[in-house]
Formats: sequence, C-alpha cells, structure tokens
Amino acid sequence: QVQLVESGGGLVQAGGSLRLSCAASGFTFGATYMTWFRQRPGKGLEKVANISPSGNTFYGEDVKGRFAVSRDNTKSMMYLNLNSVKTEDTAMYYCAKGTGFTDRGPGTQVTVTP
Repeated sequence: QVQLVESGGGLVQAGGSLRLSCAASGFTFGATYMTWFRQRPGKGLEKVANISPSGNTFYGEDVKGRFAVSRDNTKSMMYLNLNSVKTEDTAMYYCAKGTGFTDRGPGTQVTVTP
C-alpha cells in the first residue's frame, strides 16, 4: 500500500528558506519518479518539480533557480528546498509517486508572509 507523508511546512518570511520532506513506503522508491505539486489559494494544481530515480530533475518555471528537489533512495525520502520564497509560494505542497497526482500524501502547508 502506497504511503506518502509530507512534513516541514510552516510559516516563513519572504526571502527565507524552508525544507519539505516526503517519507515514502509501500513501493520500490528507488525505481520511481517522484513529484512535488502545490495548490495555491484559488488556483489549480501545479507541478513544482520532479526527480527521476537517478536524480535528474525538472522544475516549473515559477520556481526554477529558487527551489531544489533531491532524494535519498536509501531512506525512501524526497526533499524540496524552498529558497528565496515569495508570498506567491504560499500553497499546500504535496508529494506524489510518479508524475501524476493519483498517489499523493495529505500535503503540508507553506505560508509565506511579507
């Protein structure tokens, strides 16, 4: 049974940094693409970043150069470092198995204050 649990969200001031974590279980993590999505208030779902099993990364245009996705296959963990955050980064952040949104965690809230 796929289980994904995000953590690390919270309140951060604009320009600051935060690190989100995603703990995965129930599947072969080391062989699976993983993705971070977010949903901003009043907006649709947005793909933030994904990472291949070997560590190749993709970033959405809004976060390129500011966010960094990484993974530790030995621990079945994925991370998202949020740097130089902006108020528009306020969102619920989800980690997902694969590149779709079907298997995902409950999310962790990130709120960026001015």
